Amino acid sequence: MKINKHYMDIEETYLFSEVAERVRKFMAENHGAALIKMGIGDVTRPLCPAAVEALIKASEEMGTAEGFHGYGPEQGYEFLRGEISDYYDRNSGVNLFSDEIFVSDGAKSDLGNILDIFDVDNVVAVTDPVYPVYVDTNVMAGRKIVKLSATSDNAFLPMPFPGLEADIIYLCSPNNPTGAAYDRQRLQIWVDYANEHGSVILFDAAYESFISDPDVPRSIYEIEGSRSCAIEFCSFSKTAGFTGVRCGYTIVPAGLVRDGVQLRKMWLRRQTTKFNGVSYPVQRAAAACLKDAGHKQIMENIAYYKENARIMAETFEELKWPFTGGKNSPYLWVRCPGGMKSWAFFDDLLSRANVICTPGSGFGECGEGYVRFTSFNTRDNTIEAMKRIREIFT
Repeated sequence: MKINKHYMDIEETYLFSEVAERVRKFMAENHGAALIKMGIGDVTRPLCPAAVEALIKASEEMGTAEGFHGYGPEQGYEFLRGEISDYYDRNSGVNLFSDEIFVSDGAKSDLGNILDIFDVDNVVAVTDPVYPVYVDTNVMAGRKIVKLSATSDNAFLPMPFPGLEADIIYLCSPNNPTGAAYDRQRLQIWVDYANEHGSVILFDAAYESFISDPDVPRSIYEIEGSRSCAIEFCSFSKTAGFTGVRCGYTIVPAGLVRDGVQLRKMWLRRQTTKFNGVSYPVQRAAAACLKDAGHKQIMENIAYYKENARIMAETFEELKWPFTGGKNSPYLWVRCPGGMKSWAFFDDLLSRANVICTPGSGFGECGEGYVRFTSFNTRDNTIEAMKRIREIFT
């Protein structure tokens, strides 16, 4: 028996596991310290009333003979796929066919699982810094990875360069971790590149609900030619606070064909083989979040987090710390003061302010010298964290 030796090529410890271990050690030596977590991208606002009501009602249905649901359709119930289709039409002017929508337990799962339909010999392009899942899942499979440097020089939005050869291209906009977002002109260049080279763009739109700039697309399908080269991933985790409930969806357009095969059909075959769908109550709750009343409620939560981001941005501007993000994203990507390294600043902030951020170097080489802050905390904690930071670093 042989194991997959490619697992030996990934970092032994996942970034957020290392953060958690350092925090654990700190607390063991500093009992009672009042920590404020502004590192991991987990939400703090409760589920909106419409989602809770739908969860309860659907769970009660499951307790009756007439309303019980067993295995559901692998692509998701039609009532949810219909709401997703309507949501795209209202917010992006994008028309989707129901059979192009695949409901899942979250974007993270699909971003890794989608690789099942691609050959191991494909070359993968990822931005650096990057969400670790993009890199680790491909290293596990043994694919060659090309890094696209995202720095202040290119506004953390790398573009195709002469000689770039990439079969699979990961783009996240608004970006995790940098908070930078591609405008229409830049995305059009990527779409044109993919169509010209026969590449496939894996577009992570998990943070689309935070976009406020009209020139920043909420879906890659707003870009001409994208239906023949892009797969889009989205999630209810950040949009509706489903980080613990788990629901997302992936769009594979019918017009996306490679080697004479519709990738939509391949993904359907993969899902029907390896996935049994998302539970009925969760899908009812997700659908409720996209209806008028529910959508209004979840956008109130988004506005809450965006106000947190504004408060944070105001503090960093006052301290004259260069940063990006916060406007179209819940993340603020901040340059460490005084030329400090990422982990050194993490430790310093933890020990002196009892505030937790995420070291930028954990997202790639180009992340060194930066840290990521998230706006996913309570208003009181956000204000208190910024107060501590100002007192220490002013």
